[in-house]
Amino acid sequence: MQQQLEGYHRNTLYLLSAICMIFMTMVLAIQPIFLRTVLGIDADGAGTVNATVQTVTEVADLLFVGYLGYLSDRYGRVPVVIYGFLFAAVGALMIPSSLEIGVWLGMSGLTIFYLMRIIMSLGTAAVWPQLAALAGDFSDQKGRAGMMANAAFMMSFGATLVYAVIMQIPQHAGLMATMYLVAAVALLGAWFANRSLIDVAKKLDDVKIPWKKVKKLVKEDARLRLTFASAFSSRNDMVLIGLFLMLWFVYFADIHGLTQEEAVAQGGLLIGSIGAMILLTIPLWGWFIQQFGRLPAIVLSMSLSGMGFVSMWFVVNPFQWEIYIPAMLIAAGQAGTLLSPQVLTIDLAPDEMRGSVLGAFNTVGGIGMILFVQIGGFLFDYFGPYAPFVFTGIGNLAIMLYAFSVMQRCEEPIPPRRQDPAVEYDF
Repeated sequence: MQQQLEGYHRNTLYLLSAICMIFMTMVLAIQPIFLRTVLGIDADGAGTVNATVQTVTEVADLLFVGYLGYLSDRYGRVPVVIYGFLFAAVGALMIPSSLEIGVWLGMSGLTIFYLMRIIMSLGTAAVWPQLAALAGDFSDQKGRAGMMANAAFMMSFGATLVYAVIMQIPQHAGLMATMYLVAAVALLGAWFANRSLIDVAKKLDDVKIPWKKVKKLVKEDARLRLTFASAFSSRNDMVLIGLFLMLWFVYFADIHGLTQEEAVAQGGLLIGSIGAMILLTIPLWGWFIQQFGRLPAIVLSMSLSGMGFVSMWFVVNPFQWEIYIPAMLIAAGQAGTLLSPQVLTIDLAPDEMRGSVLGAFNTVGGIGMILFVQIGGFLFDYFGPYAPFVFTGIGNLAIMLYAFSVMQRCEEPIPPRRQDPAVEYDF
């Protein structure tokens, strides 16, 4: 007998959203300083090496994220989430010993680091898409934007906590203690998922992944094509912020007379401020989506984010306050670029195929991540630290124009609240 959905199940979903993002953000934030201080990666190749690590993990995710979405449709979201957290914890426990494991196996420490990052990334690829699917399972179209805004709020809170608080730990307790904390976070997520999360969606009967059905849905609906294009362009935004901003701080610290730990702390404060701004705007984006619709939200958020990224062109010194102007503009649009395409995708996906459609959605986002991050690493090394941000901003502005054209031709899946008083925003 299926367990009835209760309020604490929703609260568990929100908590796991924060835990998952804490894990993912800690991995990304610690990576530059670990590669620099432990594995000895010098400044000349820092952008390329860090981007390559991200690209390798994304390629691995691409191979499995769609299949994991199908497994969640077939067997349930909760088992996939639990095993994903456990798999990620294994990689997190081993990665601090990359050099020692490499010596034992006759391999380089960097190679072991790559392998462990792949394991960790595959684990989180099993978790966060299913949390989004569960948010769709736990809500209907009228309340979906509110619930997904709540989950996004907790994810942003987790990322903000990492950069504003947890990334201050290395300069007090040391880098290795912080890295083992990453594994503890993943194990905590597995425990909560096993204890307090349930499946409510109807199981998919197909024994094969329904790629043809997903392809038909996307081919026939311009709104889905837009959401997939949005994922392609903007899913990399927070990775770009976390990776290349921290690289900028870490590898330019010597020029400005700062230690690595001091640079990480200052970079963490900036990225934490971006996260705080995102936290403040998530409820506003949830309200905007319900009031004015999913499509206008995509147009507005892409324009704000795109202008912020392009404005990074004018930043010379990341340790000066001027960098906060484009950073806050990016943050103002960021929640909308992530929330509105995902809400619209879930609205348009059949209930029994929600995991598979989101799997395809995230696969396209992963392809975009590889493209933008890998090119961004090249641009960082050969044109300057501002270049990856400008490149991403141009992509977001292009999606904004495409979204505007779709908005002129297509209707919303449900009437916005300003057109339908029966629609309520529940935050």
